[in-house]
Amino acid sequence: MHRFTLVTDAWYPQTNGVVTTWNSVLAELQQLGIEVQVIHPGDFKTLPVPTYAEVRVAVNPWRLKPMLWDYQPDYIHIATEGPLGLYARHLLVQHGLPFTTSLHTKFPEYVHERVRLPLSIGYRFMRWFHRPARSTLVTTWSHQQELAQWGLTDLIVWGRGVDVSKFKPQPLQSRQRPRLLYVGRVAVEKNIEAFLQLSIDADKVIVGDGPQRAELQANYPDVQWLGYLHGQDLTDAYAQADVFVFPSRTDTFGLVMLEANACGTPVAAYPVTGPIDVVADGHNGALDEALGAAVQRALAVPRDSCRAHALAQTWSAVANRLEKQLVPITWPLPRQD
Repeated sequence: MHRFTLVTDAWYPQTNGVVTTWNSVLAELQQLGIEVQVIHPGDFKTLPVPTYAEVRVAVNPWRLKPMLWDYQPDYIHIATEGPLGLYARHLLVQHGLPFTTSLHTKFPEYVHERVRLPLSIGYRFMRWFHRPARSTLVTTWSHQQELAQWGLTDLIVWGRGVDVSKFKPQPLQSRQRPRLLYVGRVAVEKNIEAFLQLSIDADKVIVGDGPQRAELQANYPDVQWLGYLHGQDLTDAYAQADVFVFPSRTDTFGLVMLEANACGTPVAAYPVTGPIDVVADGHNGALDEALGAAVQRALAVPRDSCRAHALAQTWSAVANRLEKQLVPITWPLPRQD
C-alpha cells in the first residue's frame, strides 16, 4: 500500500474550504487504497493568529522532521504556505526530495486587504514558495491564468467537488419575501458588506463567524446571524434559501457555491475568478458587477437546474487528478513497515 503525507497549516477545528477540500480528497484517496498521514497544527504547540483566534499556527514546526522520516511516505504534498508548509518545503528542498503543492487562497490579496502589503511582494513570495514543487494544483482555469501572469509555473487545474448525498434539495417553506444567504468566514477579505448593503426587499441570513462579525452584527442588526452551522442544520440553511449570495472578489473557488447548488439554490456573485468558473449564468445562478442585479436574475433560475450542475461535480474526479500528479520518493534508508 502506498503512503501519502499531507502537510497543512489548515485543519480541524477550522471551518473553511481548505479543510473541507482535503477531508473529502483524503477519503477518496483511501478508497483508492492509499494510506494517509496528515501533519497539521494539532500535532504541535500553537498560537492564535492575531485578530483571528480561531486559526492557530504551529510555533515548533521543526518537530515535523521525525514525523516524515519515521513514516517515509511514498508521496508528500504541501497544502499551505504557513509555518508547517514553510518548514516542510525547507526540509524537502534541503534533502532533494520531490513534492507537490496546492494553492487554495489568494494569499497576497488577503494580506493586502489587511495590511496593504503590495501584491507584487506577496506574489514574489508565492513564486519562491511553489517554484521547487514538481507541480502546483490550482482550483480553476481562470485562477491558473491569473497566477501565470504573476510568474508562477507548473500549474495544474484540479477543480472541486461536492457531496450531493449530504447536500440535497428540500421543499421550500412558504414566506412573503425571498431569503438571501451567505455562508463563510466573516472577514474583510470576503467583502460581506456588499451583500449586507443590498437594497432588496428580502431576509438576509449569515452563516459563519470571524473577526468582523461583532462589528457587522452591530451595524446590521436586522440580519440573521447564525454563527457556524454543521450537518443537517447547514444543509437546511442552504436548501431554504432562495438565493445564495457570494460577494467575495478574492476567492479562488468557493466550495459553498457548489454546496448551495447541490441543495437547489442558485448563486448570485460578481464575474470574477472563482464564480466565473462555477456559475453558468441562467443555469445555476447569475453573475453581474451589480450584485443586486445578479440576485434578481438568480431568483428566476430553476432550482432543478442548479441541482443538475452539482451532480456533475465529484470528489472522486478531484482525487484522481491529484493522484496523477504525485511524484514517488526514494528514501535514503529502507522503510521499516
